[in-house]
Amino acid sequence: MDPNHNATPPRPRGRGIYLLPNLLTTGGLFGGFFAIIAASQGRFETACIAIFVAAVLDGLDGRVARLTNTQSEFGVQYDSLADLVSFGMAPALVMYHWALVGMKLDGVTAGKLGWLGAFLYAACAALRLARFNSQVGQVDKRWFIGLASPAAAGLMASFVWTCTVFGWTGEELRYVALGLTVCAGLLMVSRLRYNSFKGSGTGPKSDRVPFFALLIVVVVLIALWIEPPVTLLVTATLYAVSGPAMWFRRRRLDAAA
Repeated sequence: MDPNHNATPPRPRGRGIYLLPNLLTTGGLFGGFFAIIAASQGRFETACIAIFVAAVLDGLDGRVARLTNTQSEFGVQYDSLADLVSFGMAPALVMYHWALVGMKLDGVTAGKLGWLGAFLYAACAALRLARFNSQVGQVDKRWFIGLASPAAAGLMASFVWTCTVFGWTGEELRYVALGLTVCAGLLMVSRLRYNSFKGSGTGPKSDRVPFFALLIVVVVLIALWIEPPVTLLVTATLYAVSGPAMWFRRRRLDAAA
């Protein structure tokens, strides 16, 4: 007699738990969509906060899926589509409504440069997400190739938020905004390496992060409590610059070798 004949079959996992990561992804998508609506109404501070809320939810959905063992190809594709809205279209349109629309004050050609700069950022975000999906499992998880789209969106949103808080208008800074938009877009599709803070890469302790990374997180959280927009702008800027800085450092080391 088969000893397992009368064994109780394993209870199937409830369908509800599969909804949790996708609900978080939907929340991130809503944040990006809401940011677009708020920017079109001139509520730029609210729009920027919505983008950061979307970034937090984007960081949670993948972790929740892994913790609950509910990863799926549907979830991966849905997450990418949501990211395109939240970190591609939303930052581009927030920047456009805040500053780039003012480029038309300098003539028809300059006005076209304004909306083309916003389109360039959105297109680079789409290319960055497509490249990331096609290279999953082929690259070292310690590094991102190109600036990650949530980090680029954070750089854009924190710039607009900080300027709004200090009373600087987009029309005054329209050329700075255009340069930042173009640079953020190009960094996303560049081949520069960025630290992913996902551990050492190999071995049983590969998921552990260095102690200094935890210390940095604590310092950033304290600073966020004191001055959120400035802290986010400084953090996003330093991270965006870290890619080119590491590239120049490697070039100097190779030249000296």
